[in-house]
Amino acid sequence: MIYIALPVLNESQYIPDLLECLKNQQFIDFEIFICVNNYEHWWQDEELKIQCRDNQRTIEYLQGVTDFKLTIIDKSSPSRGWSTKKGGVGHARKHLMDTINEVAQKDDIIVSIDADTYYPPDYLKKINDFFNENSCIGLSIPYYHKLGSETDKLILRYEIYMRYYLLNMYRIENPYAFTAVGSAMAFPVWAYRKVGGLTPVKSGEDFYFIQKLTKTEKVCNWVDTCAYPSARFSNRVDFGTGPALIKGNKGDWSSYPIYDYTLFDKVQQTFSLFGELYLADIETTMDEFLKFQFKVEDVWGPLRKNYKDIDNFIKACVNKVDALRILQFLKSEYTLNPSSDSEVLKNYLMKFHTSEMDKSMTDTLYNFDFETISLKDLSYIRDFLFNLEQNFRILHSF
Repeated sequence: MIYIALPVLNESQYIPDLLECLKNQQFIDFEIFICVNNYEHWWQDEELKIQCRDNQRTIEYLQGVTDFKLTIIDKSSPSRGWSTKKGGVGHARKHLMDTINEVAQKDDIIVSIDADTYYPPDYLKKINDFFNENSCIGLSIPYYHKLGSETDKLILRYEIYMRYYLLNMYRIENPYAFTAVGSAMAFPVWAYRKVGGLTPVKSGEDFYFIQKLTKTEKVCNWVDTCAYPSARFSNRVDFGTGPALIKGNKGDWSSYPIYDYTLFDKVQQTFSLFGELYLADIETTMDEFLKFQFKVEDVWGPLRKNYKDIDNFIKACVNKVDALRILQFLKSEYTLNPSSDSEVLKNYLMKFHTSEMDKSMTDTLYNFDFETISLKDLSYIRDFLFNLEQNFRILHSF
């Protein structure tokens, strides 16, 4: 059985198309759990009340659906909304998955989706087939934003940022090479139970959950299908696609910089020394950052004391310097020495991938600039990185 977990906020316009996607699925043994949610105090705010009313339209529409096994979790109606200290998409996903966990069998599958995303007819079938044939603890599914709106250049730049990041994590062979997209992840119920469920942070819950899975067992990044999220302005969460487009539309990409590839090399150097650190303290490229981050002078000594064999020591080091710490390190290094996103991407492509690109595109790279590049050329770069990423996903998943 597949259980679909769908959080909904102010998305009544997307629900009919999403249900049509699900109606067309080749795999039909699934149930949908939908958490329609907003904060309770929004009902008292004239501007925010608009979203509450939209949620009511969604609930009314869903109550008339008879094509699916569908459970509506109402965290929207007056007196049922979130409290100010507990709410948002993180709590919605957790509430959904906890509810599913209560009724599902351990080998059933939870598929996390979003209302504004297109899922091709083979989507659920490919996921089901994957888990029948593989024992991965989780699956980060390929994604691809469709074009055709005013946000095209913005979403292409954001997607290039995401793909560039993952490609460099693959390049340095880091265990945290994954992209967490809440609309494109799946995992068995036993995995959800094994890691103690999803942590209900206000936003970024998908990132923290995939990180938690990765610390436990292997997360796979490849299945032969793809989710197609929409590119729209949204401030429902603190970071991610919607906020990136809002900031980017104002010319502000400071929260989503393209980190120089040499910074990833520093991460690789530290990870490569974990074995030697088991024997004695040696200097690593991340020492000063880690001392500051953990507010200690001795980063590795306590791990050496607690883990008496090298394999468990290395695993403890990997768990300590996790995906969050790596991202924080990159941001810290970038802040000390900011660089041009255009220059960084150009240097990366020219160093590692010019032999694989069209000759006309390599010529374009010499004068590459995010501000002046055409939509066509920017789309080419996105697609080029997407195909590179797909190859890495396949290579590192089996």
